[in-house]
Amino acid sequence: MSDPCAVAHGEAGEPEAGVRTLVAVFASPVAEYLLKYAADLGYRTVLFDPAENSLPTLDAATDVVVTDHHREELGPVLRDVLAQPVRWVGVMGNPHHEGPHVEALKQLGVAPAEIDRVHRPIGLNIGSRTPPEIALATLAGLVADRNNRPGGFEF
Repeated sequence: MSDPCAVAHGEAGEPEAGVRTLVAVFASPVAEYLLKYAADLGYRTVLFDPAENSLPTLDAATDVVVTDHHREELGPVLRDVLAQPVRWVGVMGNPHHEGPHVEALKQLGVAPAEIDRVHRPIGLNIGSRTPPEIALATLAGLVADRNNRPGGFEF
C-alpha cells in the first residue's frame, strides 16, 4: 500500500486502485463527467446506453451507476445488470422518494434480495447540484467504498 502523503507529493507513483470497471448507464451530462473523472481515478470506463449499444459482460470488479432513473428501459437494464456478478449497482435520484426501479424490477419478477442490491441514494451528501458535482459526489462515495471507508470527514 502506498503512503498517501508520498503519493500526494508525487513521490510514490499512483495510488493503488485495483482493476475496477465503472459502467455509466444512459448517456447524460452526469455520465460524461462520471466517466471522465473515473478514468483519472484508475477505473476502466464504459458507457452503456441501450439505444446505442448492448450491455457488456460485467464481472465482480464492476461498479454500475445508472445516471437517469426516468428512462423506460430502467427495469430491463437493471434486471440484466443484476443477472451478472457486479460488485456494486446504484441509481441516481431523489433520496426522499422510492426509486422507480423498485416497482419496475418487481413487475419483471426480480427477487427482493436482488432488488436490495441496488443502492439509492448514491454518493456523498455534499449538496451536489450540477453534473460535475454529482459525478464528484458519486465517485467519492465509490472510492470510499473501494477503500472500506465511510466517506465524509470521519477518519
